[in-house]
Amino acid sequence: MNINNTEFIKSAATAKDLIESPVPQIVFSGKSNVGKSSVINRLLNRKSFARVSSSPGKTIHVNYFLIDGKVYFVDLPGYGYAKVAKTERSRWSKLMEEFFLQPDHITLGVMIVDSRHKPTADDITMAHWFKASGCELTVIANKIDKVKKSAVEKNITVIRETLELNNETEIIAFSAEKGTNRNILLDKIEQAVTNWSQ
Repeated sequence: MNINNTEFIKSAATAKDLIESPVPQIVFSGKSNVGKSSVINRLLNRKSFARVSSSPGKTIHVNYFLIDGKVYFVDLPGYGYAKVAKTERSRWSKLMEEFFLQPDHITLGVMIVDSRHKPTADDITMAHWFKASGCELTVIANKIDKVKKSAVEKNITVIRETLELNNETEIIAFSAEKGTNRNILLDKIEQAVTNWSQ
């Protein structure tokens, strides 16, 4: 998979706009300002391919990026930002419910959390959606560069326990800013795509 061969395909604002395709989908989720777009940009070696907003809660669509004509990176709307209007929160919930009604389209879920903090109630809800879909899930503990090395293992344990993840669910300590463990995540994605095609 040539990660540099990347094309933005579309933004889906409603369920009818969601892409139904035999191409595998790697689905990225995370609360507003957790660095989700930065993680995607780091994976793609681009500075601003996935939009990085200075105002949390602005990514309100499902964005599709086609990688090397072989796999979609699907960027779900950020969640959990208090200043977003109730109407937008309601639209987000409805869009996510429709999205997860099509679990066969999810090849791998990549859920991004803040390694510095205990996951929120919204994080727990999102993890539940992924687990209920039956898809493989990988959790990215982002901003690990801002955590003391002595605290990393403890923080990872808190994330696993709070999200009620089994031991098979991998948690990757990651830094979108430094690129820490980028190759581990890319290998995970490559393996998921390979398994899907077999």
